[in-house]
Amino acid sequence: MTAVSARQRRYVWATALALLVALAVVAWTQWRQHRLLDSTVQYQNDYLQISLAQLQIEFLRLRGALQDAAHAAVPDRDQVQLRYDIFISRVDLLSSGRVERVVDNATEVQRVLGAIRAFIDGADRTLGPNADTPLDSTTARSLLGLMEPLDAPIHSLVVEATHSASALVAKHYDTVRDQGFSSLILTGLLSATSVGFALLALSLWRRELQRRRELEKLAADLRVAQRTAESASEAKSAFLANMSHELRTPFQGLLGMLELIDSEALTPSQHRQLSVARESGGHLLGILNDVLDAARLEAGTLRLHEDAVSPQELTNDVQALMSPPAQAKGLTLTTKVDPALPERVLLDGTRVRQVLFNLLSNAIKFTDNGGVNMTLRERDGLLCIAVTDTGIGMDEATLSRLFQRFTQGDDSTSRRHGGTGLGLEISRSLAHLMGGEIEVQSTPGQGSRFELQLPLRAAPASAVSPAELPPLRPDVLRPLRLLVAEDNEVNCEVLAAMIAHLGHQAQFAHDGRAAVLAVQQGDFDLVLMDLHMPELDGIAATRAIRALPDGKAALPIIALTADAYAETRAACFDAGMNGFLSKPVSLDALAHTVARSAVATARESPPVGQNAIAAADAK
Repeated sequence: MTAVSARQRRYVWATALALLVALAVVAWTQWRQHRLLDSTVQYQNDYLQISLAQLQIEFLRLRGALQDAAHAAVPDRDQVQLRYDIFISRVDLLSSGRVERVVDNATEVQRVLGAIRAFIDGADRTLGPNADTPLDSTTARSLLGLMEPLDAPIHSLVVEATHSASALVAKHYDTVRDQGFSSLILTGLLSATSVGFALLALSLWRRELQRRRELEKLAADLRVAQRTAESASEAKSAFLANMSHELRTPFQGLLGMLELIDSEALTPSQHRQLSVARESGGHLLGILNDVLDAARLEAGTLRLHEDAVSPQELTNDVQALMSPPAQAKGLTLTTKVDPALPERVLLDGTRVRQVLFNLLSNAIKFTDNGGVNMTLRERDGLLCIAVTDTGIGMDEATLSRLFQRFTQGDDSTSRRHGGTGLGLEISRSLAHLMGGEIEVQSTPGQGSRFELQLPLRAAPASAVSPAELPPLRPDVLRPLRLLVAEDNEVNCEVLAAMIAHLGHQAQFAHDGRAAVLAVQQGDFDLVLMDLHMPELDGIAATRAIRALPDGKAALPIIALTADAYAETRAACFDAGMNGFLSKPVSLDALAHTVARSAVATARESPPVGQNAIAAADAK
């Protein structure tokens, strides 16, 4: 900034100096013009007066020569002839028109001119080129007689011409002076204007300089604010990850124990009570997931994880999950997939399911009679998934605030159906994150139609989907020895009961370092690895196990964590884990993952990194 200011300052001063030089040149030119005009006029009038005075002098000299000839016995013709010729040359001045421009009385000029010409006509007979009369005393006296009437008119003409020339010179001088004065005024105005312009330019430059300094200060403040916001965002992301872990961890104990109790022999009344408790826990977990997702979307930390997804299998999964609540209300739930769709498409299957769960859940919630229909088709290069219901519908006012956070249709709807008002807002944000949109059409009393529109991209033929693995039968697996790295006592108790229920044996390590030591010293079929542990976290412990010799490095490791973020999942695979389970984990998900890992181990040594057993993700 300092270099720029110095360069601009030099430019302004150079411009001002050039302007001053230009003004000085203009002023000098005006002054010089005034002097030249004054000198020219004076010279012309002086020349005219001198010519008229010489005319009178030559007239007197000619008369004197004639007087000498009149008194001489033998007149000096050469002297008289010389004076006559010079006089005639001066008379030419009267014929040039200069005297008429100076003397106001042109008639007097013509009269004097006529008298002089009459004298010349008479004198030419004696002194002209064709003279026929000799010059003697008598002739000289005769010529003097002809000259006598010219004396007074010539003298009067000279005096009047002198007066007129003087008046003309004065008038001319006044005109030139007025012109010069006007030029000086114009020069002054030009100078004042130029100086004013220079001052204005300097003021604008200073203002621009001040504005630039303010902008630089603002930019610096914005950079500081950006760094602060980035730090706050990182802190928020860390906080959300910790909150996700801390809030989900108790759910593992709650829902896990409820699921184990549900597998025992209970009375019908106990089963109903347990079902209510499990539904309430699941509902509370759903609210927690919505709040955390909303916070991550707002912070911009939610990331997508695309896989090769089968539209038909995606539809089947969603229908299987949403059919029970639809049947409980006596509603029909139908699905239809356009056969023209690619067999597999690139999508974040987890997030698409989340959006569809929200749309179908709302459709079932606000429909009392009829049914809900979901269709998948291609239109204009988009994958369009429409959810249509025969429910209560919405008016324009409700539609206008439909996707606002923490809002529902109206107060009565909120009281009747409940909910946080986050589902649709999160669904639309997820659709935008995936490059799509959600459109809605609704008529009060006639139902609603929500359509999720996503870019349609066919998956490469080489893409592998979790559904491509063969069906598994966990009940025919041999009993396995599992190492569980978990530092929470309640979760250890729940996992021990779940693993025992599946017919396997479990050994527990309460930190990452103990888990690595256990792998070195023991013989295990599978490791369930928590991430947040003292001494050594799950990521570092996995890397340490992958560095072990003697085949220990190939041991399948499944992440079991309450931190369910996509970036955490990616970090687990990068560290060498083979699968990912998020807490709270269900008994079915645990059985499925253990069985899948065991089958993969039986086929070949498990791969490490991103090409691990992605199918083990039963999130």
